[in-house]
Amino acid sequence: MINQNEKAEIKFLEGPQSRFAELKFIVSTLLELARCFGKLRSIGPCITFFGSARFNESHPYYEFTRQAAGEYAKLGFTIMTGGGPGLMEAANRGAREAGGKSVGCNIKLPIDQSPNSYLDKWVEAKHFFVRKILLVKYSFAFIVMPGGIGTLDEFFESLTLIQTGKIRNFPIIIFNTQYHKQLIEHINSLKEKGTINEADLKLFIVTDDIEQARLFIIEHSIKRYGLKPKFQFNSKECFSRL
Repeated sequence: MINQNEKAEIKFLEGPQSRFAELKFIVSTLLELARCFGKLRSIGPCITFFGSARFNESHPYYEFTRQAAGEYAKLGFTIMTGGGPGLMEAANRGAREAGGKSVGCNIKLPIDQSPNSYLDKWVEAKHFFVRKILLVKYSFAFIVMPGGIGTLDEFFESLTLIQTGKIRNFPIIIFNTQYHKQLIEHINSLKEKGTINEADLKLFIVTDDIEQARLFIIEHSIKRYGLKPKFQFNSKECFSRL
């Protein structure tokens, strides 16, 4: 059943509304952003994981995601996800088990998606565009795991923001070369057609190696953006800006 929040968004996106209705939506969105920013302001530099909600803990993708998130949490990053089940849960779980911080940005949907049980802190967004702002705002790297339409949406939005200079050139790491084989072939075909260039292909890496990605993050996130150890907490390094 569609609740009042979804009805309001559907109505807003149908086209022009009265000035009062549009102002009401703007104010509601500003209040939502302010609430989320306030709750997340102390979470520290993050690595955001994108991935499917549909792979449970018996699936190899889940265990791989859990291990990868644990390794990157040990570098001192907060692990951020969409806060739901599947590979989002796996990433948050890996961070928690490694002694790191685990954060989720959940989304209200007609079919309820509850926050997973491995979150130290979480917020719930009414709108996807608000959620995506949060997933980008605090992140110094993006990890793309196997997923569906939502994962691809998040990947391409992050990639577009970097390509167009709207955010800095943060690392994007795509895991599982076999799963993403056709996606990468399609992206390569865009270069052949002239709609992207060689530099765009260097905005991300594709790998199956957790350690290769860890070294890539150290070089292209920690060193590039001047993060340095600030204090030790549960065997992990926490960072501040130089």
